[in-house]
Amino acid sequence: MSEDTAAITPVPDAAGHSRLQRWFDNRFRTPVAIYGLIVYTTVVLIADEEGPVSEMLAIAISSLIVFYLAHVFAHTLSDHGRHGLGAATRLAFVHSLGMIYACAPSTIAMIITAFFTTDAGDVQDAAIWTALAMLAVLGFSAYARTGAKLWVRLLGAVGTALLGLLVVMLEFLLH
Repeated sequence: MSEDTAAITPVPDAAGHSRLQRWFDNRFRTPVAIYGLIVYTTVVLIADEEGPVSEMLAIAISSLIVFYLAHVFAHTLSDHGRHGLGAATRLAFVHSLGMIYACAPSTIAMIITAFFTTDAGDVQDAAIWTALAMLAVLGFSAYARTGAKLWVRLLGAVGTALLGLLVVMLEFLLH
């Protein structure tokens, strides 16, 4: 193997996962990340699409920051007795980052779409479709890790995205 191909060939760990898989898993495939993505998508859906795009973006991003800080607070409070306040707070900030990571693609999609249109509905749609794509990728990768056949992975991706959409719609209807 040449040096060029060795530099781009993923190196598996003891469980057979590449560095890219571990990076993805640590940022996007955590309960905090998936919960954050669902809540964020609901906030984007609830945001008034009749107002200016800048207002919708401000509502979505500020809500994400508040949810992130609430999660940091909850994590710090629950771990404070075990690790001390400083360590618990540092761990909480790191542990909660999945919420930010998982929402980044939807936020980037909204910002990019906002450069091309002033229609808040289009910006909202970009975020929702991106979130559904993220959920589909998560579902596909979860089934891939089990060694499932391609058609099962694809069904898992569609099922995961649809289930995520159902949860978002239920949250939307309750608000």
